[in-house]
Amino acid sequence: MRLAITLVLAALVTGVASRQASPPIDRERHGWNQESAARYLDDRMDAWFANAKKLRTGEAQTACVSCHTSVPYALARAALRRAMHASAATPHETRIVEEATRRVETYGTHQLLYESNEAKKTESRGTEAVLNALILATADAGQDRRAPSGATRKALARLWETQRPDGAWDWLDFGLEPFETVDAVYYGATVAALAVATAPHSSNGEDAAAGSGIDKLRGYLKEHYASQRLFNRTWVLLASTRMSGLLTPAERQALFAEIQSRQRPDGGWSLDALGIWRWDRSAEPFKAPGTTDGSLLARSDGYATGLIVYTLRKAGAPSNDPVVSKGLDWLRANQQSVQIDQQAWTAWRAHSLNFDREHGGDKGEPWRRMFMSDAATAFAVLALTASD
Repeated sequence: MRLAITLVLAALVTGVASRQASPPIDRERHGWNQESAARYLDDRMDAWFANAKKLRTGEAQTACVSCHTSVPYALARAALRRAMHASAATPHETRIVEEATRRVETYGTHQLLYESNEAKKTESRGTEAVLNALILATADAGQDRRAPSGATRKALARLWETQRPDGAWDWLDFGLEPFETVDAVYYGATVAALAVATAPHSSNGEDAAAGSGIDKLRGYLKEHYASQRLFNRTWVLLASTRMSGLLTPAERQALFAEIQSRQRPDGGWSLDALGIWRWDRSAEPFKAPGTTDGSLLARSDGYATGLIVYTLRKAGAPSNDPVVSKGLDWLRANQQSVQIDQQAWTAWRAHSLNFDREHGGDKGEPWRRMFMSDAATAFAVLALTASD
């Protein structure tokens, strides 16, 4: 989960680094290259499984789940696979689900994400409860299950056990935007709403704990909505496409207008412009923990654009809506070749809000450099497959 985890930095592992460079982008069929997107996402999961923090889980180990790589992969890869007319899950999809299942089967005995102090233990329990529920509910939905699997039932039970009295979950906070700050508690609650609403319907409100938990979750998201940055409000709009009662018609209309106002002339959106980003500071001036490249952050990027276009499509905006259409045009035009050391991919780019990872130094080594591009590529795929 944590972007700055201490990891084994052993190149990009044998087998990943030796793969062939991505072919030139073929835009004839869709305006973007599905095969290259799939190759990039699969390669990056290979690297994540090889290098991510390993957690003791039963008698084996599992890889830490990340908001920038493995969760977007779990959401997007099945959609891309269906668009490519492939029915069998990839080995990476299977492993993500198997490892989430092992984690929920060993609650109470497995190694937590972080155990340095009681606060981090609490944050770890809440964060993992939400992410495991989303992964397993998404897998159930992808299989068209009419009832949740046993693992999903356990994940949802854990979700309600770890819910705070205010309706949210404790969330990992390392002062890293956008996924690991105090403001990310709201983001985590939107992810929980997606998980609950994605699970097969019979799991929603089938017991008193679920019914009460959903009411508290809905109340939290509504009560704190007005104070959220645009990034979090975009996520609650996405959650509202699956869970009712999160936004009023007036709030939706105002949010659509604000999203349109942030669209850049080239048709994309910039993640930097979806702040205010605080990095856990309580008052201005807000400042990232490291030096960032303002010129890169000011550009349209694949994560912000993919997230917004996908959300607008799910919220009912048609592909020919001018705002959506311009966003789709940007996505089709900005799947680009990326060369880092000896590795070449075709991907959509986004950049860290916390450090300049593009110009070397200890924060710019090849593996971490593409973290936000993992999320960018996954959400670009979600937006495009929802619109093609």
